[in-house]
Amino acid sequence: MSKISKILIGTHNKGKFKELSYLLPENLKKITPKSIGIRSPKETGKTFSANSKLKVNYFYKRSKIVSISDDSGLSINCLGGRPGINSARWAIKNGGFKNAMKKILLMIDKKNINKKKKNRKAIFVCSLSLRLSNSKLVIAEGKIKGKISKKIIGKNGFGYDPIFIPNNYKLTFGQMSKKKKMLMDHRFIAFKKLRKKINIF
Repeated sequence: MSKISKILIGTHNKGKFKELSYLLPENLKKITPKSIGIRSPKETGKTFSANSKLKVNYFYKRSKIVSISDDSGLSINCLGGRPGINSARWAIKNGGFKNAMKKILLMIDKKNINKKKKNRKAIFVCSLSLRLSNSKLVIAEGKIKGKISKKIIGKNGFGYDPIFIPNNYKLTFGQMSKKKKMLMDHRFIAFKKLRKKINIF
């Protein structure tokens, strides 16, 4: 398939837009939905992949531009996978990510209060969808395992990054340099898989 010259990054989340822009080729023109007057759709899917597909189809249909969208979130083992696909909405409901992170830490402590072995296992998931035409859709999923820190640490990244420590590391995503984090996280893993499936970048 021939190379493309521009792409709509289907998100109004500035953090996601920056990360996806960084992963995409420099010479590719990146377009925001806001710049062409497109709002975000309602995320009614039951899985990360369903929401990712829903969003990219929505943005492509309204822009007629090659579009890429992701749906991602944090799933915590002892909380039954919450906040999961509701990660962003959960933060809004709790008055922002900082409050949401505080609540998560309290919930984890409560779940582990009488247990000798504390369960702080978590996983970040990203489903990435690329809509190239009416008939061509490519989807890839990336996951990174880790644990939830005992407190909020770090000011880099966005969302739940300051409480997630990836396996084999001692720092949260919020403590890592932006470049280091973006070249190892769930979004990067999904993007690498996507590139193997389609040669347009």
